[in-house]
Amino acid sequence: MTHTVQHQEADSKGAFFIARPEGGHLAEMTYSRANPTLIIIDHTEVDPSLAGQGVGRQLLDALVAWARETQTKIVPLCPYAKSQFDKDASIRDVLR
Repeated sequence: MTHTVQHQEADSKGAFFIARPEGGHLAEMTYSRANPTLIIIDHTEVDPSLAGQGVGRQLLDALVAWARETQTKIVPLCPYAKSQFDKDASIRDVLR
């Protein structure tokens, strides 16, 4: 099942997320902005109700697409994001 991934950024913090109907996030990948062209992915969390559905990867794919569009480079400190970059050479073009 594909979920709608949304993006928000305020000050130096941002997130790609899937919203709960009642508010809050069912899943999120958060980042901190180091400078205008560099972000650090610091956390990924997916609600247990979405486990095994590839939601973490959907969040990462949305973030990578955005990074390409905005020419933003990424440092993946989050263990999940780092493991995905290690496994998939096709998304490494956005790494710093």
